[in-house]
Amino acid sequence: MKGGAGKTTVSLGIIAAWKKQGRKIVTFKKGPDYIDAGWLSSASKHPCYNLDAFMITREKILSSFVGHYGDADCAVIEGNRGLYDGMDAAGSFSTAELAKTMKAPVILVLDCTKVTCTAAAMLLGMLKFDPKVQISGVVLNQIAGKRHERVIREAIAQRCNIPVVGAIPKLRSEQLSERHMGLTPFQEHPGVGQAIRATVEIAEKYLDLDQIWKIAKASPGIRGWGLGVGQTKPKTQSSTQRAGGRDWGLGIGKTKHESPKTNHSVRIGIIRDSAFQFYYPENFEELERRGAKLIEISALKAKKLPQIDALYIGGGFPETHAITLAKNRAFRTSIQKAVEAGLPVYAECGGLMYLGEALLLGKKTYPMTGVFPLRFSLEKKPQAHGYTIVTVDRANPFYRKGTILRGHEFHYSRVIDHKTTTRPQFAFGMERGEGILHQRDGICYKNVLATYTHLHALGSPEWADGMIGQAIEYRRGRT
Repeated sequence: MKGGAGKTTVSLGIIAAWKKQGRKIVTFKKGPDYIDAGWLSSASKHPCYNLDAFMITREKILSSFVGHYGDADCAVIEGNRGLYDGMDAAGSFSTAELAKTMKAPVILVLDCTKVTCTAAAMLLGMLKFDPKVQISGVVLNQIAGKRHERVIREAIAQRCNIPVVGAIPKLRSEQLSERHMGLTPFQEHPGVGQAIRATVEIAEKYLDLDQIWKIAKASPGIRGWGLGVGQTKPKTQSSTQRAGGRDWGLGIGKTKHESPKTNHSVRIGIIRDSAFQFYYPENFEELERRGAKLIEISALKAKKLPQIDALYIGGGFPETHAITLAKNRAFRTSIQKAVEAGLPVYAECGGLMYLGEALLLGKKTYPMTGVFPLRFSLEKKPQAHGYTIVTVDRANPFYRKGTILRGHEFHYSRVIDHKTTTRPQFAFGMERGEGILHQRDGICYKNVLATYTHLHALGSPEWADGMIGQAIEYRRGRT
């Protein structure tokens, strides 16, 4: 129904409970989110893929869904915000619009705090707001007691003609701790297994898992695909149908076995640890499809860069690891030397901060790599939050001028100082969003580009093209 209503806890509980029953579940997340997706992946023991219609075209969303479904028994898609909340009054790019695209049944999670019959009124409004959205069940959350639950159930039964598939009481302890961007990343949670088991206990005790499974199996699916969202895979499918979209004539967003590779094998380093963890799995897949070998590196533990042809630094929380990052002077020096030698580097958000001169936390200053003459601080409120549209209007290592990219930004950091003697060069003009400074983003130096904007490879294929192209050029220059 709304952000913070308990969707992630319910989703995790359903996924993990079905996994416990021996079912193979594949997960998807709607919305530009990394943290929830990480938890969904942890619960399903399978990568969680993104289905965000602002960043990715409808055709690629459908093809990605089919390609990643594979031999799963069921798909679970977690929405974001309220069901009809989008970018405008029409609800553009909302969870409801995605549900219609996927022909997916919707299970609502309804926050019942301090309401009884009003809960039925809200639900009735949701049902009538867009009859094309297939709302198939509702989970009541934050139930105060038996009487509270009984009154709401009766009100819904009398007016809404929709099954209540669960009622979760107000829980005394919250296993999924939260930080300023929502849930704590599962990589940093002190007890991931315990937290997931707690959601299973909630699901088994308070949800009608059999009824929810029946709703999933009854999904009409997408006509002509032979495979429905949340629908058990037909046993008569060919291996090609299970693997991807070729039999459905989908030429965009092909599966990982279909995309041609380049003739050049390049090594692309990925800084991936608890400080830098915000990556879409599709981005890795796109690089691999083009022939790249991905090399994972820890900025917290490694002393130098391995032999690579390009480097990708994603987002994350460098501020929570500032001491360790600052102390690892050898690795910071290794990056500095590699940049000066022309190594192509692409960095997003937390990676941008790491490439700056320093990170200020309170009264303490922590040195970073110093590639860019920028100093960052962390604020108490978001400095940017939402979708971005950028136009590439300056020369840079990765994109052609005139390219338009759609992505998102969400950060509490901001630039508090930059050297006027070394004027930063920015490649992006912000059509939507804040960027780094003065509505500009995409700061460049040599073969390095760093930005607050996160991109999804299926929505911005130019990103993978640029990464591979630069890696090939760098490798040629060294041989």
